[in-house]
Amino acid sequence: MENTETKKKSFNEIINDETPVLVDFYADWCAPCKMMTPILQQLKSEMGDKLNIIKIDTERNPDVAIKYQVRGIPNLILFRKGQLLWQQAGVVQMPQLQQIIEQKLEQS
Repeated sequence: MENTETKKKSFNEIINDETPVLVDFYADWCAPCKMMTPILQQLKSEMGDKLNIIKIDTERNPDVAIKYQVRGIPNLILFRKGQLLWQQAGVVQMPQLQQIIEQKLEQS
């Protein structure tokens, strides 16, 4: 999902970018987290360049998870220019997720 250019940037550089970013906090052992992958792929194909989507493994990046109070996974956080616009734990279906993101981006 992330391109190689995105991987070279730090987390803070990515979330402070002009393009809004949806961050999916997950763990490899988490079954509901695995359910989010096809949903996020579909979201990316629908929204294209209007939204960047990155995945953060909470086991490999505990500091970031702690900073954003990620207590349950999957946990989705929407950022625009470094500002946290929305956060929710649990699986969110594609139509609802797209509607929430578009609504939050309009409001910001």
